[in-house]
Amino acid sequence: MIKPKQQQPISQSSQGGFTIIESLLAIIVVTILMVGLTPVIVLSVATRVQAKRVERGTDAARAYIDGLRSGAITAPTPTSASFNPDAPSGSLTCTANATYCSSPASTYCINLDETVGCSPNSLSDLVVQGFRTATTSTDGKEGYRLGVRVYRADAFSPDFPGSLKKNNPDKVTQSTYSGGLGDRKAPLFETTTEIAGSDTSLKTLCDRIKVNNPSNPSSSCS
Repeated sequence: MIKPKQQQPISQSSQGGFTIIESLLAIIVVTILMVGLTPVIVLSVATRVQAKRVERGTDAARAYIDGLRSGAITAPTPTSASFNPDAPSGSLTCTANATYCSSPASTYCINLDETVGCSPNSLSDLVVQGFRTATTSTDGKEGYRLGVRVYRADAFSPDFPGSLKKNNPDKVTQSTYSGGLGDRKAPLFETTTEIAGSDTSLKTLCDRIKVNNPSNPSSSCS
């Protein structure tokens, strides 16, 4: 007589799945972590964007200065006897790339997007303000001291009212560290340098760097 085999009892696993409560707790913990990390991520991205913007402003100033030294860019016209003119004001009119804008005066367009010219609605375009010491010739062949300020093109937007700023004497430039969009009215970069002209005589150099002092006859280049 064949005896039927006795079936082995099915053993239950000692490890069960997550319960609904445990799953909800895990979701809550992950949500709390995401909420806590979001401001850090946003701040990190904003700082990186601002640092890149300042870097581009520095590169734009260097390109403008190199263009003046090589003769590829025409020297800016002195607008006042002071070497510290006001920041540019008025509406921005730049309809061509790599050329001086129609308005404001002595501003140069650095186009960094697909649209021709520099637009106050652009988030990429830069505007360079060039100013220099006065010389006897209009082309600055005697050499001159040059000042450069670089602004964001959207700083001229009518959507953001207010006057543009300058570093001297206000000591205002945009920082590479920013928790937001930065101060769009402040220059991204500001610097001064000497541009040597074709006339390299000693008297020309003296006239450019001298400081006249009526009480000191030696201060004259004559």
